[in-house]
Amino acid sequence: MDLCYTEKQVKNKILSERSETKLTDQKKRTAALALAGMLFTGTVSVQAEPVKYTNMGFAMNTIVTETIYSEGEDITSEILAILTSLDQKYLSWTAGDTEIGRINAGSGSLVETSPLVSGWLEQILEISERSEGALDPTMGQVISLWDIDGENPHIPAQEEINDALTHVGYEKVSIEDTGVTLEAGTTLNLGAEGKGIGSDLVMSYLKDQPEVTAALINLGASSMMTYGNKPDGSPWKVAITDPRDKDSSEYLGVVALGADEFLSTSGDYEKYFEEDGVRYHHIMDPATGAPARSGLMSVTVICDNGLTADALSTACFVLGEEKAFPLAESYGAELLLVGEDYTISMTPGMQSRFELMKQNYSFKAGTD
Repeated sequence: MDLCYTEKQVKNKILSERSETKLTDQKKRTAALALAGMLFTGTVSVQAEPVKYTNMGFAMNTIVTETIYSEGEDITSEILAILTSLDQKYLSWTAGDTEIGRINAGSGSLVETSPLVSGWLEQILEISERSEGALDPTMGQVISLWDIDGENPHIPAQEEINDALTHVGYEKVSIEDTGVTLEAGTTLNLGAEGKGIGSDLVMSYLKDQPEVTAALINLGASSMMTYGNKPDGSPWKVAITDPRDKDSSEYLGVVALGADEFLSTSGDYEKYFEEDGVRYHHIMDPATGAPARSGLMSVTVICDNGLTADALSTACFVLGEEKAFPLAESYGAELLLVGEDYTISMTPGMQSRFELMKQNYSFKAGTD
């Protein structure tokens, strides 16, 4: 089973497994090629069996685990380089030398952008509109105010939140032929979509590598993608974290994925702090400027596009169960919701994929 680890578990495994894995994979490849040469002679062309390469690294401020099946060389380092370049050249919203950083620095005026960035923003703004603003890429000031992922997470004064919200609204982003214009004072933050964008770029890269037959890429245990089918024909299987027991070796459940699919999970357990018994998490509601209170602990989405999967998992978390299902279904996506009451609800297609492993959770009527 290709279970994906939590951040904490992965960090503990990196140093001990990286060198051993690469050495073992190289030995396997050498043995396969040698065996092919022994078994066949003359003009007969022999194609080696795919070799399994695995790697763990760090990119986009998260742990990345890779499993690649290839008839060629190990390309795991190239995949890490793609993700690192994406963050450093395009997505970092505070650095002045990235495209998003330059757009933020030039708010109030037209900033020239690449077709890549303009395309990502067009896709994000469409989901923002269809989700009635539950997804909003202009939450930069609100996110900075709460600093939940920083060194000083705290509850801001309501006056500060109200002021920051005056600069929030996806309608404040205008995409033109040559670039992007933000309303003065507005700040872009594509953190909700970044890993999905990275997954899309990796998928595009893998499709240009004819020697690669299959792959499973995991970005921080919240965004995952599959490429091709496993050599043994079995489904890819990935673990879904228990939102109230995230560091346990026991998962909420396991989801089966097919070829060329993207999975994204958003939850209130990923980044948060507690004060007076209340959990303040990083998934902000653009309507309130505060952590979303939708009755959900976790949302998992499966679809055929990485950016869409990431964006939908955030939007559905903010919307709550009643509005999440129509939105996901409008994109042909599968959806799994974990409620604060420890109940699980799913789309019909997810029901055939998901296996529950924790007995303290139960299915809502009609979803078991």
